[in-house]
Amino acid sequence: MKLLVYGAGVCGSLFAARMHEAGHDVSLLARGERLTALRRQGVQLAEEDNSAVRRVPVPVIEHPDGAYDLITVFVRTHQVDAVLESLAGVQGDVLFLLNWAAGPETLGAVIGHERVLLGFPATGGTMDGDVVRYRKTNLITRRVAMPIGEPDGRTTQRLVRIVETFRTAGINAKAEPRMGAWLRTHAAFEVPLGQAVYAAGGPVALADAPDAVRGMLHLMRQNLAAMGTPPVPRAFTALRALPQGFLVAVLRRFLKSPTAVHSGLNDPSPATAAELERLAEQLRAPVGAR
Repeated sequence: MKLLVYGAGVCGSLFAARMHEAGHDVSLLARGERLTALRRQGVQLAEEDNSAVRRVPVPVIEHPDGAYDLITVFVRTHQVDAVLESLAGVQGDVLFLLNWAAGPETLGAVIGHERVLLGFPATGGTMDGDVVRYRKTNLITRRVAMPIGEPDGRTTQRLVRIVETFRTAGINAKAEPRMGAWLRTHAAFEVPLGQAVYAAGGPVALADAPDAVRGMLHLMRQNLAAMGTPPVPRAFTALRALPQGFLVAVLRRFLKSPTAVHSGLNDPSPATAAELERLAEQLRAPVGAR
């Protein structure tokens, strides 16, 4: 597969490295200082706090060029508009693996509706300088699959081909027929979580503030109720059904776990705030306006 990975942050770098090691023709698109670092040292990977750093020589480019079998986009929500403009004249199906609650229509209006696929990355980690520190694999993370779907929910040949290609590269992927609803459900959870963590100064600090966790849970419940359709996955129904005290305890434990600490939740950058604001705007927009 000739693959363009658009975005060289944690998820894009991890994905590009794994696909490169599986023998695919991969190009990783990066800009600025990140581009310079990747050209000099390749993708540098380390497991959480492990001192051992592995380097993967993934080819890097500054601009998309030519045609690809698949373009995977790993950027923040507020960066998507610029990505769409740069991909309008580049051939290849485009799989958006990111936070997005606005539906596929705005994406397809720029690059062509027939090119769009939706998904969400199942990997996570943090940037330590130029090194990607990824979460340690455990029983739970091994079972969490990367959902990918067609905008209309069909199981097409290209979707089956992409899922199988990712699986052969060791990436746990699955077809999700309700990807639009999945992304809106995730945003309904992610926006209050991310904003509360950002305001507290990190996941552990938020865990130590039970009143703030209760306020976060209240906003999550409001968002889910406003969706008007059942959440996807259905497990998110528990956020509305289970007792508040129990859920606050579970959320506080999660916030102190390595899964939360070694994730984008620990990124206090202005880009995090900008992404959360754009995602919140998408959630507030009427269905017809997306």
